[in-house]
Amino acid sequence: MTVTADFVVAGGGHNSLITAAYLARAGYDVVVLDARSEVGGGAATEEILTPGFLFDTCSTGHTLIQVNPVISKDELRLVGEFGLSYVEPDPVGHVVFPDGESFTMWLDVERTVEEISRFSASDAVAYRNMLEEFDQVKGVYSSYRFTPIGYGPSLDDALSAHPAGTVWRRRNVMSAWEVIRREFESRHVQAFMTWMAFQTAQPLDSPGSGYLAYSLVGGRQSRSWSVPVGGSASLPRALTAALEAFGGSIVTDTLVTALITEGGRCVGVEAEEGEQYRARVGVVSSIHVKTLVDMAPSELWGDDFLYGVDTYDEGLSSFASYYAMTEAPRFISSRGESVAAVSAGPAPWPEDVLEFGRGLRERRLHRPGTFLLFATPTLVDETRAPEGGHTLKILSLAPYECPDDLGGDWATGKDVLAAEHFGALLDCAPNLSEDHVLARNAKSPVDIEAGNPHMWRGTIHGGDRGLAYGGPQRPVPGWASHRMPIEGLYQTGATTHPGGSITGGPGRNAAIVILDDLGMSLDSMVAKGGSE
Repeated sequence: MTVTADFVVAGGGHNSLITAAYLARAGYDVVVLDARSEVGGGAATEEILTPGFLFDTCSTGHTLIQVNPVISKDELRLVGEFGLSYVEPDPVGHVVFPDGESFTMWLDVERTVEEISRFSASDAVAYRNMLEEFDQVKGVYSSYRFTPIGYGPSLDDALSAHPAGTVWRRRNVMSAWEVIRREFESRHVQAFMTWMAFQTAQPLDSPGSGYLAYSLVGGRQSRSWSVPVGGSASLPRALTAALEAFGGSIVTDTLVTALITEGGRCVGVEAEEGEQYRARVGVVSSIHVKTLVDMAPSELWGDDFLYGVDTYDEGLSSFASYYAMTEAPRFISSRGESVAAVSAGPAPWPEDVLEFGRGLRERRLHRPGTFLLFATPTLVDETRAPEGGHTLKILSLAPYECPDDLGGDWATGKDVLAAEHFGALLDCAPNLSEDHVLARNAKSPVDIEAGNPHMWRGTIHGGDRGLAYGGPQRPVPGWASHRMPIEGLYQTGATTHPGGSITGGPGRNAAIVILDDLGMSLDSMVAKGGSE
């Protein structure tokens, strides 16, 4: 069987769908292929345990995409026409410290600052200053994130032009831990800040991670942990509706296994069952670059590109466990009352978090520093579970190879580690017990990769985002503008700028580049309401 379209899009994650929707809106015939039975990639909501309990199996918070014009300007009409909506939980988050103290972050800045002042008056001032300073420069970072590499100034040049450029150019290459330890004196406040900054799985001592100490707290303080009503899959559902309204189509249960090349140009893809999908104009891929290079002859990629992919750091692998619950966690509060929060967790001391990150690279787990995020979106979205029920996800990190102290085999080791994580939850939420669990499931990094090949070696953010692998270096220096070495082939998704998480940045950026190559402007096309 052979299908022909203007554009063939290999992979149905949210970035691929965004690219496809813009191309379809511009008047091109677009077909999207996805290996899974439902599109969405990391923006998935699935009934994986018992009937009626809908779990976000990867992403839950969509905070970063809120400033993308695809949402902020509703360029694809996802909010205005296709049913996408978000809630902003309050409290924003809650952490419990190793000594039994706790901290609650609220949307009300004054209330959050009051919490910080319990630990340090100077840190309360520092926190307010941090928000104000980030507010002055966040537009520079946002513009950089949602502009393709080469289509605007470098981040360093953009910061240089800012009145506080000297300060921010330094912060931009510092590590998150260097920023946090300089700005805050209280170990409790430092622990909270490191817990927040680690939520994109970027090592906190990584040069270039300093921005995370500002952006994650700043984003959450202004709009919380933006939760899509109906589950994370509400985003790809709205994108699917938009794509189809613009004339595009989707084919699921179709695993792309090879690129079709003719005369050095990519002219389509071949699927596992032998079907061919041919492209009159171009092919767009969100297949992980580590896999993509095996889908065409090496001479078409070139030695430089292959070296760049070979040395590309896949990042830290994830570990997740899921629980259908009869009750939501209520966490310890230092004020003598319990707190229910969509986003919560234990906040280890900073030195332990740093050692935890280092250990992951060495196939070991430093238990005192274990990063855990407890997500209970049913607190603000009752559509995800039967009346009185709750979905609970515990997200963490673990080596791809199972550590020896867990038996060296994830088939059994994952249940041991999940039990440790659930025990940590019980320590933080004394209202819970095993009796509140209706069903459970754990996913090791190996399971995560098996469920979605794009999550290479169980990583969910598309690769490390340190200085060597971000911006113009992502995925390979010289090929950061979504055009691949093979003519006719474009790349989007988490392995491209600005990287992983639910930002939609790679998807919109790729659309800008592709339309530009076709002599079109995305902004003009959107302003006119369709193709130019």
